[in-house]
Amino acid sequence: MSTTIFTDGASRGNPGPGGWAFVMVYEKDGQRVVEGGGAERVATNNQMELVAALRALEYVSAQNISGDILIHSDSSYMINGITKWVAGWKRKGWITSTKTAVENRGLWEGLDTVIAHLNAEGVQVRWQYVGGHIGVKGNERCDVIATALATGKTVEPTLFNGPFSAYSIADVLDISHSMEKKKDKGTDRSRSKASAYSYVSAVNGVVQIHKTWKECEARVKGTRGARFKKALSASEESIISSEFSA
Repeated sequence: MSTTIFTDGASRGNPGPGGWAFVMVYEKDGQRVVEGGGAERVATNNQMELVAALRALEYVSAQNISGDILIHSDSSYMINGITKWVAGWKRKGWITSTKTAVENRGLWEGLDTVIAHLNAEGVQVRWQYVGGHIGVKGNERCDVIATALATGKTVEPTLFNGPFSAYSIADVLDISHSMEKKKDKGTDRSRSKASAYSYVSAVNGVVQIHKTWKECEARVKGTRGARFKKALSASEESIISSEFSA
């Protein structure tokens, strides 16, 4: 038996009013579905992504749900953080390679702790990236819940907790849209032509944000070991900065 979880977070302003959500399909006296969500008065999108996963795993632990866990998320920041960066942060006393304190440390510690507890119980937690807003039903439902809660609206339909047979989204476990997106080579071409929100560079562990490619190029050109990447949004800029700082 295994548990499948979709998570998502939203922030109206980043930071601003925030919402988080999860949709969980699990086995306990038959196949069941539970939806969860909550709101924060002020939060960033990344914080809400972390809270969503944390609350979902806390639910699994509290309900003694057995079987391994697969979490689907559209947050590269969270997936990279928990699978690649946390171990190094812990060794360094929660300091990044740029000698700054890790952002959202409390949430990372909470997530790391609940995963360690589940591991001790013989439960393995795996992570899989799914594209956002491309037709993945579990991700879309989480987005509806998180956005409604962030904006103070009523979640429609109301949060569900019951047998899978009574759940309105029969194909909630279908992630084929995400798999098709990965195969779409046109996506990379579209990205290369898209207007940049900013450029992120890292030289000798120091991360900088540039508004133009000319500024970024001047810093990284001819510099051994330099890293750089185009960001298409503020949230992507944050993700790349965190990746380069890890």
